[in-house]
Amino acid sequence: MTERIARDFPENFLWGTATASYQIEGAVTEDGRTPSIWDTFSKTPGRVTNGDNGDVACDHYHRYEEDLDLLAKLGVKAYRFSLAWPRIHPNGGSVANAKGLDFYKRLVAGLLERNITPLPTMYHWDLPQDLEDKGGWTNRDTVDRFGEYVQTIVGGLEGIDTWTTFNEPWCAAWLGYGYGVHAPGHSDIGAAVAATHHLLLAHGVGVDIARSLQPEIKIGLTLNLGAFRPGSNNQADLDALWRVDGNQNRIWLDPLFKGEYPQDMVDLYSDTTPAFTVVKDGDLKKISTPIDFLGVNFYSPGTIFGAGRHKEAREAGFNLGPIPEDAKPDHLRALGVETPGRPKTAMGWEVDASGLRELLNRVKNDYTDIPIYITENGAAYYDYVNANGAVEDPERIQYLAEHLNACAGAIEDGVNLAGYFVWSLLDNFEWAFGYSRRFGIVWIDYDTGRRIPKSSFNWYRDVIKNNAVPTKA
Repeated sequence: MTERIARDFPENFLWGTATASYQIEGAVTEDGRTPSIWDTFSKTPGRVTNGDNGDVACDHYHRYEEDLDLLAKLGVKAYRFSLAWPRIHPNGGSVANAKGLDFYKRLVAGLLERNITPLPTMYHWDLPQDLEDKGGWTNRDTVDRFGEYVQTIVGGLEGIDTWTTFNEPWCAAWLGYGYGVHAPGHSDIGAAVAATHHLLLAHGVGVDIARSLQPEIKIGLTLNLGAFRPGSNNQADLDALWRVDGNQNRIWLDPLFKGEYPQDMVDLYSDTTPAFTVVKDGDLKKISTPIDFLGVNFYSPGTIFGAGRHKEAREAGFNLGPIPEDAKPDHLRALGVETPGRPKTAMGWEVDASGLRELLNRVKNDYTDIPIYITENGAAYYDYVNANGAVEDPERIQYLAEHLNACAGAIEDGVNLAGYFVWSLLDNFEWAFGYSRRFGIVWIDYDTGRRIPKSSFNWYRDVIKNNAVPTKA
């Protein structure tokens, strides 16, 4: 009996999946590639679970044809991947590396041969270590070096008409420079604010350079925006919610779409350095250069409690995790809050797809009606190969089904949602968690490199084929 289809998507809806260079490529010393901040960070004792690193990862650099065949079997219309800056401009210098660029030429050609649209991301966190040694994203000169890199990749790669400048710059700035849990591993709030500005400025510079080379290009960026709810109507919770929203959402969306930073964020970080002192005349005009689309990455919503509300939160059944009550600044206290009764992924993240629909409507109502793509959405679970040699992952299928239904609901609400990309095609190096978390719809045996499509792969293939989500996961 054929299952009834519950949710249809627009005819030209763009179905895809996504990866990132350092997480899958390996070959970190081949063909002229030099170290990135993640090579350095992952080899620093205590930084990454089990001391894992990306030296080999999924060996995609050597097995990309096999992975392209998987994409073709999946039936995706588009593939979102990132370019490795230190592979193309070794040491962050001004001279392009032909061998590094050639790899991506082969990758793009392989996609086009399979009628798959390439959607590359210019920067997904693997900053050349040499640039970090000079201050990284706290140094305005890195913006200029990024511009040189953009000149090389947009000018040197043919067959690409859609680009994304940055993936989740919040993580690059705040996890890398503010909280110290991602590369380069600094814990300096003032540096994180400065990095925020320089990442946004580099985005604007990248947009201008790309359009100067290809006037018809479509270009945007991807943000990991948050859907936050207050723990209660207590004013402390509401105030904390606004601060968290400012740091995760408004500090990015306001300059992009309104040409200004939120005044409450400017005030919040006024006693840190260098913070917003790095802003110069003309920067915000450059940052707010119109873009063609916005990428949104979403995994889980968050519940926010304010200062001194730890006792009340725990009495309400919330698990606050290992957050110190005197954490500074205030918004740090929102991390790790778990709502009672909600299922969680292997990352400890709540599963609640309603937050995605809320977020998409908020972006539409408060900021923009340009096309939006869900550029990452997925879940890590403790997958394993069963006795039959298969990988069954019904929890992931359920997660994806719920979030795709939320996407369909947002479209019904009038959101200009144009596509959806599952994170991720392959199990991979999950940053500070190393290889201990699996997000892929394809299982990777890290000892042999063997690929095994999971049951979610087959389910997603059918979703794409039918352009619809079935009533049951």
